[in-house]
Amino acid sequence: MREVDLRLASGRKGTFIAYRDATLFKAAYAWGLRASEAAGLDVTDFYRNPHAPEFGPFGMLLVRNGKSSSGGAPKRRSVATLHGWTADAVRDYVENIWPLVRDESSNALWLSERGRRLRADDVSRRFAEYRDELALDQVLSPHALRHSYVTHLTEDGVDPMFIQRQVGHAYQSTTAIYTAVSGDFANKMMRKAVSGLLAAAGAGKVEQ
Repeated sequence: MREVDLRLASGRKGTFIAYRDATLFKAAYAWGLRASEAAGLDVTDFYRNPHAPEFGPFGMLLVRNGKSSSGGAPKRRSVATLHGWTADAVRDYVENIWPLVRDESSNALWLSERGRRLRADDVSRRFAEYRDELALDQVLSPHALRHSYVTHLTEDGVDPMFIQRQVGHAYQSTTAIYTAVSGDFANKMMRKAVSGLLAAAGAGKVEQ
């Protein structure tokens, strides 16, 4: 029997909730989701990416309820899976936890102990409870996970246009607002820019 089965079989109150929340927040970070987008996920929103077969059936995620523009219909987007650990986490949840609480009439991914789909305010409330328990900054919300996703991809050198598509922003300037790179990264980029300019200036002198 797997560890998750042992923990669930123990009957300890809150075990399912803690496991669900851990997987939920991993997914929100790993796919750069808003709280409403994460809450609205169905199990069937995951599918294979032929360009990343190592993630199996969790290679892509269809976000069906992205933020709308000017009161229009929710925007849909496909988000590529970038981390093996989150594909493994969601797979484990879907195979071992979800079947124990799912409502046969729904494919909702994140459920309460009574089988009800979580709402965006449920996600925010659960995040706040963990935040307060850990004595983290009160300003933090689930949206901080989305900001961290953009920042970490930027620091890892991922193409800005790809990041923009992943998070569903219409404009690159919006994505840039999300980025709060570390001082070390900023210094590294500054040093790279200076070195490039010096190299270009040196090459110009040689040509003269």
